[in-house]
Amino acid sequence: MRRPQPVPSIEEITAHVEDWGITHVGVCSADILTETRTTLHERKAAGLHADMGFTYRNPDRSTDPAHAVDGAWSIIVAARPYLTATEPPIPGPDAGPHARVGKYAWVDHYAPLRAGLRSASKLIRRSGHRAVAFADDNSIVDRAVAHRAGLGWYGKNANLLIPGAGSFFVLGSIITTADYEWNERVAPDGCGSCTKCFEGCPTDAIIAPGVIDGNRCLSWVMQRPGSIPLEYRAAIHDRIYGCDDCQDVCPISVRLGQRNTVALSPEAQAWVDALELLDRPDDWIEDRYGRWYIANRDFDLVRRNALVVVGNVGDPTDMRVRATVERYRQHSNAVLVEHADWAARQLLARS
Repeated sequence: MRRPQPVPSIEEITAHVEDWGITHVGVCSADILTETRTTLHERKAAGLHADMGFTYRNPDRSTDPAHAVDGAWSIIVAARPYLTATEPPIPGPDAGPHARVGKYAWVDHYAPLRAGLRSASKLIRRSGHRAVAFADDNSIVDRAVAHRAGLGWYGKNANLLIPGAGSFFVLGSIITTADYEWNERVAPDGCGSCTKCFEGCPTDAIIAPGVIDGNRCLSWVMQRPGSIPLEYRAAIHDRIYGCDDCQDVCPISVRLGQRNTVALSPEAQAWVDALELLDRPDDWIEDRYGRWYIANRDFDLVRRNALVVVGNVGDPTDMRVRATVERYRQHSNAVLVEHADWAARQLLARS
């Protein structure tokens, strides 16, 4: 039988995960996230979750680390930046209608985060303890444990803001039975009187400090099945997946985020050719954008978003634009027909 190894220190874990681009690490207890549980139930009852599943699906489970790992005692929380030092060029006007992708989805930033956490979990398991890595998983509310671990404070835009770094980070954690020293310091609120995110949200989805109405938040509006409400279609503008506006106007994230960046990957997909996407089959979309959250793997939802983009920014004199919209007006999917009809009206109004 192999003799258990000593439990790796948090300093050893921190140094280990640096190879995966993880820049911030903290530790907290694995006690139930009581305040977060209450908040999830209250906002779900008020309809602010807008039928979103994820950690809203079962708040009692996603706020109890012991549901994820039996006997959980500590949580190691990690943050990896996704802001790039440079950005891909914006397609020129002659390129046809292109759709914008949220920064966090240009590449799969969760893949290296998970890899680093899983590797660190193996080190802990060698000591005989249980340790399981989680990232972008409905088993645990990542933002809540990151806050408890002292990594940052809750900004008015509901993102976790890391002191000296901002909010352009993906979060993950290791839930373990190992006994690490817990953080007992809450990161001080650095937002002060700033309300830039309130003013910058295109749909007024921030209804109170740290409170988002999911019915209005464009990131969820573009992921939610069904028709996009008329009042939000123009606000989507050229977006097809994700919205960065409340972070892009945050002085802290804009100014301090540059201290924590990753290299721009050659595979980065910051822009999508909307007409090409509307011409392609499901397997083509899945191959290129399958890492996105697409409800029920229904790729017509991505086509729906592309039609909104074409209606908003397409050139009414471009024959390809007009032909694509007319083709979708004859589609068998009623939702696509509805959005193609809307796009046609938008193009006509600008012609």
